[in-house]
Amino acid sequence: MKPIEITSLSQLDMNATYTFADYLMWKIKDRVELFRGKILKMSPSPSPMHQRIARKLSLNIGNLFSNKSCEMFFAPFDVRFPNKMGEIITVVQPDICIICDRNKIDDKGCLGAPDLVIEILSPGNSKKEMNLKFSLYEESGVSEYWVVDSSEKFILIYSLENGEYISRKPVADGEMLQSIHFPDLRFSTQDLYEF
Repeated sequence: MKPIEITSLSQLDMNATYTFADYLMWKIKDRVELFRGKILKMSPSPSPMHQRIARKLSLNIGNLFSNKSCEMFFAPFDVRFPNKMGEIITVVQPDICIICDRNKIDDKGCLGAPDLVIEILSPGNSKKEMNLKFSLYEESGVSEYWVVDSSEKFILIYSLENGEYISRKPVADGEMLQSIHFPDLRFSTQDLYEF
C-alpha cells in the first residue's frame, strides 16, 4: 500500500513525535521546524524589515568569511541536532549560521552545532527564540548565539562558557558589535534598522 503523501499540516498529529526522516517526506507549504520531535510552526514568510536586517548582517559577516575555512549559510537551511541516542528529532532553520567544521556540512544542511547562530526576532516567534532555541543551542554546543530584536533595536550576544551561555551587554542601535569567538567579526550597527 502506497504511503499517504503529506501536503498539509492538518494531516499530521501535532502531538506525535517525528524524526528528520519524517520531515524529509513532507511536502507541506507551511514552514516548520522540529524541536525534540514536536512540530513547531514557523512564522509566515519573513517581513521586509526582517529580510533587510538579514541582508545587512549577511553582507557584514559574509565579507569576513569569504575564502576562509568557516562558511556562512542563511535560511532556509536545515541544522540537525541528534539526541543522545543519535536520532535526529530536532531540525531548525536559523536565520544565519557560521559553520567552521566542513565535516558537519552535507547535502541536507548541517549535522551538529554551528559555531555561530543568529536569529532575528519576528512578531510571534520571540518566545520560541528566547526560550526553546536558547536552551537547544546552549545544550547542543553552539559557541555563540545572537538574538536580533528589530523592534527594540538591539542585539543580545550569548557566548558558551563551560556549557552555559554568558550574556554580554546588549549592542544598541549605532554601537559597535564584536563577536566573542570571532574577534575579527566587528562592525557598526549604525543604519542596521534604517531603510
